[in-house]
Amino acid sequence: MSGDSAVHAYSHIDDKVADLISMTIGKTRHSPNGAQMDERSDPGLAENRGLLRWPPSAGIGRHARLHPPADLALWVECFWMVTWDLDCPYLQETLPHPNFYLAFQDGRCTVGGVNTGKSSHLLEGRSGVFGITFRPGGFRPFMREPAVALANRIVPAAEVFTQGVSALEGRLHTLEWDEDRMLAVTAAFLRDREPAPDANVELSVRLIEEIRGDNTIKAVKDLERQTGMSKRSLQRIFREYVGTTPKWVIQRFRLHELVDRLNSGEQPDWCQLALELGYFDQAHLINAFKAVVGSPPGQYSK
Repeated sequence: MSGDSAVHAYSHIDDKVADLISMTIGKTRHSPNGAQMDERSDPGLAENRGLLRWPPSAGIGRHARLHPPADLALWVECFWMVTWDLDCPYLQETLPHPNFYLAFQDGRCTVGGVNTGKSSHLLEGRSGVFGITFRPGGFRPFMREPAVALANRIVPAAEVFTQGVSALEGRLHTLEWDEDRMLAVTAAFLRDREPAPDANVELSVRLIEEIRGDNTIKAVKDLERQTGMSKRSLQRIFREYVGTTPKWVIQRFRLHELVDRLNSGEQPDWCQLALELGYFDQAHLINAFKAVVGSPPGQYSK
């Protein structure tokens, strides 16, 4: 079935999407620098952490984060969209999460694996991005190789999905940043390629949530103790399904915690904070932060 045929075949999902969207929260968000954006976020979605730069004072028009339809929730974490109209270029920087994504921008669809560094995207002019964030491990069933093969890579979606990508790109291009209709079209595309249920996807999600929710997990040995899995087994499942190592995931979530505290204006006790986040000492924390973000925490705070 072609991409366009899939859209027509699944046109009945529009009512389900409408029901889902009717539960959505609509609001205008004010960032610390005075920026305003029309934001819409479904209740219950995980907090969007890791933002290193606040939005510009004007130009970000709309930001949406939406639950996936229930039948895709095994693989998909959320659908999202950002649009902008900027007079001056803006460098968006984040500390990425252990997730794959499918994104549509400038008429093209791409697939991105886990980015183990800092993510930097230059936004300019008038444009937008619509995307799908997959659950940790949730993209592996769509691939023909281990998830680690796409680590730190962004590739044309046609390299992963061998058919229907051009039709999907053409259809999305006509929808003029209507997130409801874009969600319906991309959901239909995924349904047409829906893989069989995979228990290792659920295992990957549980392991990631264990790390995210338990601050006592500061090293892989702590995760071994909590889960009863061996280091070798953990490394295998993370390599095959998540696309990175358990050590990296632990360190990344601790850096997210540090960024949240710095963004809140907190003036931490660096020695105590280093211990809380699993670093040997203050110098270790500062060096780890600088290696990823590009500046030490004190300079970043300013």
